[in-house]
Amino acid sequence: MKKRYLIAGASGLVTAAVATRLLIRPRDVDWNRNRQVIFHADHSRFANVDGVNVHYQESGSATDPAVVLLHGFSSSTMVWSNVFHCLAEKGHRVLALDLLGHGYSGKPRTAEYNIESQARMVNGFLSALGIEQANLIGSSYGGAVAATCALDYPSRVRNLVLVGTVANNAPTKYLLMRLFSSPLIGDVLTPFLVGSRRLLRRRMKRVYDRHSLVLDERRVEARHQPLRAANTQRAMIRTIRRWNATRIERDAHLIKQPTLLIWGENDRDVPLPNGQRLNQLMAGSRLVVFRNCGHLPHEEYPKEFVKVVSEFLN
Repeated sequence: MKKRYLIAGASGLVTAAVATRLLIRPRDVDWNRNRQVIFHADHSRFANVDGVNVHYQESGSATDPAVVLLHGFSSSTMVWSNVFHCLAEKGHRVLALDLLGHGYSGKPRTAEYNIESQARMVNGFLSALGIEQANLIGSSYGGAVAATCALDYPSRVRNLVLVGTVANNAPTKYLLMRLFSSPLIGDVLTPFLVGSRRLLRRRMKRVYDRHSLVLDERRVEARHQPLRAANTQRAMIRTIRRWNATRIERDAHLIKQPTLLIWGENDRDVPLPNGQRLNQLMAGSRLVVFRNCGHLPHEEYPKEFVKVVSEFLN
């Protein structure tokens, strides 16, 4: 009987802790409040796309060819901070977006949060800014969005750069992704796992092959702030549960835009064979491999990345 009371008491404490954690989360992330930790905050803008505010950052002349930067899952414009101005200096109008449900863009409860809907948002964003055609650069999940734009809105895409791009559903087999996608369990655990700064730092160290040269506390803080919000966590759960990237690999041969594939030799999230496979499927594509590099070449080797990309776009 005593053991039963102890178990009941412990269960009650756990339930109370979970409920408290869920209740004390900020509902959404506030750009004004977090301005000091946002990279290139002075270049932030907001566009209304189908009734939703989309956060983006802009650098360069409006008369130069547009280059749109699309980040990966659970990330933001921050991942482009090292190449943002450098690409503009090469003669481009650079626009880095926060995808829906990410960063400081809107996180509507009714959004679909799949790759096709994100591509539709990018198309609407270009219309909102009066841009008829753009070069798209997508990293990881953002690469899947960029490739889908090339397939669904081909006239919008001039050139395509895919960086460590998700092209199938293999990432959903990772332990954290499986936990997030589990009914009920994912809803309960996500605030604890996603909202943990310590876990985020470990995750970021895994992404970079040379993390000691790239990772600092400001980068951790800039990425952590949006992830603390309940709306961001809800969007992440729905994105994982509606994840379907198999079309990228299946229809890669249908992409006709000039395409540059960039991969890190030691990418553990989307290993190099994925890039080699896309290179075989996409006639005329070019694959550039960065040695001693992880999942985000534009963060580990920004100067070299800008050189390779600007030469391709020009």
